Amino acid sequence: MKQPAVYILTNQSNKVLYVGVTSNLSQRVYQHKNHLIEGFTKKYNVDKLVYFEIHQEMVSAIAREKQLKNWRREWKDDLISGINSNWQDLWNDII
Repeated sequence: MKQPAVYILTNQSNKVLYVGVTSNLSQRVYQHKNHLIEGFTKKYNVDKLVYFEIHQEMVSAIAREKQLKNWRREWKDDLISGINSNWQDLWNDII
């Protein structure tokens, strides 16, 4: 089922953040967790889902992704901590 979503991944030490957008959140996070996607997330072992937002339209999800990518790290940290104070992996919440 297609459901636009914006998500933030980090590595195990929470040092690196990755902001992405997808139409299938569980499939996309699975791909990150199994290192099936070449590039930044594979190189830096970024596979822990710490934040996500569901959107009704892909246009709004893409706009939000662009907004978050332009945010300072501190703002992203505050956003994540606001809903996931311990920065736990939310993978089990979406499968």
